[in-house]
Amino acid sequence: MLSRKAKRVLRGLSAAAGVLVLAACTGPTAADPAGGTANATGSATAGGPMHIAVVTHGTAGDAFWNVVKNGATDAGKQLAVNVDYNSDGDPGAQSKLIDNAVAQKVDGLVVSMANPDALKSSVQRAVKAGIPVVTINSGQAQSASYGAIAHVGQDEAIAGRQAGARLRSEGRTKLLCVIHEAGNVGLNQRCDGAKQGFGGQASTLQVDISNPTDVEARIKGALQTDSSIDAVLTLNPQVALSAANAVRDSNAKAVVSTFDLNADVVNAIKAGQVDFAVDQQQYEQGYLPIVMLKLYHDNANTVGGGQPVLTGPGFVDKSNVDKVAQYASRGTR
Repeated sequence: MLSRKAKRVLRGLSAAAGVLVLAACTGPTAADPAGGTANATGSATAGGPMHIAVVTHGTAGDAFWNVVKNGATDAGKQLAVNVDYNSDGDPGAQSKLIDNAVAQKVDGLVVSMANPDALKSSVQRAVKAGIPVVTINSGQAQSASYGAIAHVGQDEAIAGRQAGARLRSEGRTKLLCVIHEAGNVGLNQRCDGAKQGFGGQASTLQVDISNPTDVEARIKGALQTDSSIDAVLTLNPQVALSAANAVRDSNAKAVVSTFDLNADVVNAIKAGQVDFAVDQQQYEQGYLPIVMLKLYHDNANTVGGGQPVLTGPGFVDKSNVDKVAQYASRGTR
């Protein structure tokens, strides 16, 4: 016969076991009895895998945004998440794409905000509908106030200052910063930061990326007008190649540097036509938000502590271009 003390011990063990079983059934990795997945509030969402819409301001076929798309779709495949990627360079059209995603009742939304004011209402409608939003690339300053749970990207002012400071440290004395898209706040922030970091004489040139011939002609004209320009900073790989051609054709003494990376810029760095590229690692801007929304959906996790998750700046030059080249050629840098 068991003593009173032994009986008390057994009762305690039984109670503890009951608590452990209950915890195992209700923990974040527990399967929903109905076969669904747990959402951010702990309730179940039935009907198949998570569905995330990615809506960016890039144009179709743009090398930079293709890498972002690759990051998002790769993450979706690895996490068994359905990812729809759409893009439009027109803010009004981009806003409609966001509204369409909201109407589809997606489980998460990833948005780049080159023109935050134009997208504000659409993003806030998504948040009001209970759809978690992660902003990427542009619109960092407005992200939290619009209701996004996080922002993933490069702080453009910081990156600009570092690029300008690097050019200054290389002995450059007069900088021309080329803006290729009117109304894009991130591009203005890059040039403003570059001017601050450079600390010397600096000016901007507005061009239209949709007309490459005119881009090259305008840069060439600026170099011929002012032969003292010895540094050209572009904000896009395509424009960088146009600038390199303009420098060659005008016999200017300027070096060309650029923001963002693709295979053509990698080759130009190898050939000495481009000094360096500021790499914001845009693959991560596609990949990380899918992971973050999956964690939020399944486990109510957030990332960043209210601060942006920075993917750059990094610098690619002759010292590391060979290593990066293999990743650029497969579409992930």
